[in-house]
Amino acid sequence: MAKVIAETERLRLREWNPDDEVRFYDVMNRPEVMEYLGGLQTPEEWRAAYSRVVGFQQDYGHTFWIVEDRATEAIIGFCGIKRANAPGCGELLGTHEIGWRLLPELWGKGIAKEAAVASLDVAFGLLEAPVVIATTVPANEPSQGLMKRLGMKRRAELDYVDPRFGPELNPTIVFTLDANDWPSARKAALTTSR
Repeated sequence: MAKVIAETERLRLREWNPDDEVRFYDVMNRPEVMEYLGGLQTPEEWRAAYSRVVGFQQDYGHTFWIVEDRATEAIIGFCGIKRANAPGCGELLGTHEIGWRLLPELWGKGIAKEAAVASLDVAFGLLEAPVVIATTVPANEPSQGLMKRLGMKRRAELDYVDPRFGPELNPTIVFTLDANDWPSARKAALTTSR
């Protein structure tokens, strides 16, 4: 049984089980989910990504964790904290980075925010991260909206070009949140809808 990292009213964030590799790919490799992430992945591309995700857990003790619906135990996505490692990220390399990926039918229901708040609690509590970054692309306005609702600040001077992608997915834009700002940002996030 995989270790549970955090639980919320509706969600469980946990480490990955060996059978999650195929289960996650089957439910999450959809055009709308992967639109701003480079497009649909081949099984080989996902296997390499899965190895990186599991490797973060082994190397650092944290990663983008599986998000399950507590009521059904169904995999509904991932959310968590990894170390920034994207090509081109420069000075951000190794910084704590939050990320999420959820089923489209759950978008707009506050699930991503709920998982992200739990992940940031772990980042600033257990992991003692001084700062957490989040990245996306200019066109991904929903993710940027969540970053803002979490109290993250846009940091255009930290933007970078990821050479894996073309101009439609560049530049990578960066938001940050300092540990000292999390208590007030958390309170504000919990009082806003979604």
